[in-house]
Amino acid sequence: MRTVLRRPDFRLLFAALVASMAAESILLLALAVWVKDLTGSDSMAGATIFAVIAPMALAPLVGWVVDRYRRRPFFIAANLVAAVLLGPLLTVRDRADVWVIYVVAALYGLSYITLTAVLNALIRQLVPAELLPDANGALQTVRQGLRLIGPLAGAGVYAAVGGWLLVTLAMSGFLIAAAVVGRLRVEENGPPRRVGRGPAELGAGLRHLAGEAALRRALLGYGLGSLVMGFTESLIFAYVDLGLGRDAAFVGVLVMVQGVGGLVGGLFSAAVVRRFGEVGALAAGVTFFGPAALALAYPRLWLGVVALLLAGVSLPLTMVGLNTLVQRRTPPALLGRVTAAAEALVSGPQAASIGTGALLVGVLDYRLLFALVGAVTTVAGLYLWRGRGLTPPAVGAPRVPTPRRPLDDEVLAAARRRRAP
Repeated sequence: MRTVLRRPDFRLLFAALVASMAAESILLLALAVWVKDLTGSDSMAGATIFAVIAPMALAPLVGWVVDRYRRRPFFIAANLVAAVLLGPLLTVRDRADVWVIYVVAALYGLSYITLTAVLNALIRQLVPAELLPDANGALQTVRQGLRLIGPLAGAGVYAAVGGWLLVTLAMSGFLIAAAVVGRLRVEENGPPRRVGRGPAELGAGLRHLAGEAALRRALLGYGLGSLVMGFTESLIFAYVDLGLGRDAAFVGVLVMVQGVGGLVGGLFSAAVVRRFGEVGALAAGVTFFGPAALALAYPRLWLGVVALLLAGVSLPLTMVGLNTLVQRRTPPALLGRVTAAAEALVSGPQAASIGTGALLVGVLDYRLLFALVGAVTTVAGLYLWRGRGLTPPAVGAPRVPTPRRPLDDEVLAAARRRRAP
């Protein structure tokens, strides 16, 4: 990770992303809390999260737009637009204004897909292929760290001061990101080359995912796991209430434990990708979720802490493995569409499983559902593990060439002339 952070261009991008990710982390939970405060309704608060996820259906169109423009200016524009989109939240006063929060949440979800798609392409442009796991691992480490404090900080700011300060801070994060990337110098001759015309361009990302063996296996395995992973969003409340006999606020403590595991996973994810390949790292991440869920079916606090640490480790492994695989196995002209399509194919089943889990937890024993999650994710992980040969591991650690001074070249040239007959 230190190797990639020595690169001045990546350091600038990294600083920009810390600002934008901080804005994201303080905003998401706080929007739902805001709706809950204005309406008193849990279902209307939950609908806020759905509003953020719903734009995933537009992923092919978003990716097509991203691939029509140069990466750096598009990234700057997308951050500026994200900041502007949050502005209407400053007008929210009472229950009659809840629709404004929903509209902004949906537009924010659309901007999130856009930023994710252009970011993957920009990282691929800045970083050599052998350092992509380090770059993705560094970003995931920061993201997991912000998950420890961001959502609680955002909710705390809203409770203490109100929504206006929360919105101002989030807008500032996106504006800072745009300003920092504005200092980045990237050689871009023009927009990426177009592939096909009309509908063919829109579907190019999905066709690439289906036609590339490693990507196809990665998304099938991860998608299978995602069908049940979302159950845990609702099951954790039943675990705390019925299993541990504690107040719902204790969920926050367990989420922090999971965040610690996420930090550990982020720090080691690049090494795992180099040791086992991208599909192998993805397999490890999905498989780790299996025993974690099975452990939560047996309510003991110490076992729950171990389980949530393991679940935390799994997330950055899956994301670093998948992002690196997409970046390495996709032509630059298609990276926007492929990234957006992959995000939709993973997030779609996960969003559906969150809703399904909320319904099932009221009908079935939460322990049975945790066991189901554990079994399915273990099967999905083993399916991915069997395909790890599709992405063989790198041999050795990446080496960064030491830049030579002009004088060094002159000395070498003189030595060659002396040896010449």
